[in-house]
Amino acid sequence: MTDIKVSQEKLKELVVNKLTDASLVREHAEIVADVLIHADMRGVSSHGVLRTEHYVKRLNEGGMNPNPEFKVTETGPCSAIFDGDDGMGHVVTKEAMDISIEMAKKNGIGMVGITNSSHCGALSYFVQQAAEHNLVGMALTHTDSIVVPFGGAKPYYGTNPIAYGFPARKNKPVILDMATSNVAFGKVLHAREAGGEIPSDWGVDEKGQPTTNPHDVSSLLPFAGPKGYGLGMVVDIMSGIMTGSSFGPNIAKMYGDYDKKRKLGHFIFTINPAMFTNIDDFLDSMDQMIDEIHQVEPAEGFDKVLVPGEPEQLKEEVALTEGVPVTKSVYEYLAN
Repeated sequence: MTDIKVSQEKLKELVVNKLTDASLVREHAEIVADVLIHADMRGVSSHGVLRTEHYVKRLNEGGMNPNPEFKVTETGPCSAIFDGDDGMGHVVTKEAMDISIEMAKKNGIGMVGITNSSHCGALSYFVQQAAEHNLVGMALTHTDSIVVPFGGAKPYYGTNPIAYGFPARKNKPVILDMATSNVAFGKVLHAREAGGEIPSDWGVDEKGQPTTNPHDVSSLLPFAGPKGYGLGMVVDIMSGIMTGSSFGPNIAKMYGDYDKKRKLGHFIFTINPAMFTNIDDFLDSMDQMIDEIHQVEPAEGFDKVLVPGEPEQLKEEVALTEGVPVTKSVYEYLAN
């Protein structure tokens, strides 16, 4: 299926209109649109405007609060709990990151546990927030059960992504954003929408057998077997148990029970490098590392060795000039 190229401004207008029609306050709708378009521009369509229809359905059926009242409880000089009041996770996480950034600027570290949230979109958006302030950012979130644990036949944890952002001076920040499953389930959804097949190591069917048909995927596989499984557990402990939220199969499903609040937990962590080393030296050393990686001789089949997040940044540069790629069916939904 051929994608349609749409300008950022037009796409944002379409997404905001859909969300405000579903009673979401405009200020929040604009933030959600920014996070979704950020993902599409970086080629992460699984977390892009494709999700708008789902959010509209949840808003219309009462599964998210369209006009929440956030509550922040500072628990120490470097820590806080952010109660999202069942609002849009994108807005909740952005505001929590803003608080974490201010803590890190003042006291070196900022840690914010988030409760009563919902799906927050691509974590890269939030760690990039921190990197833009010359801070190291980390973001974690759990999701509903869909990944089989290593050695298991049925799912327990979610895709449970984790992201890091590291600033540099002349180079763009290093952004590592990854699910602890082999892929995010949104990529399966995008494959269903686009009508393509998927690699056999993405997911399994109801019988636990690998499949290349995205419509047959029942559960996902952890990346690198026990390593992805273990890291997924870490994410769930920090996002769920440590914030007093649900965990594992106790988390409300994203697809289904649209009238129920999901009560998701996230965890935000920022570090000010200036508290540990000279900030100028840090930024220069980051540039040196990136430049040296670029100079590593590429293996056969590769043009250049890239750092984490760089493939997405290169796609973003193209989207800035050519427009944001969106599948025809998603565009038609947004435009009507």
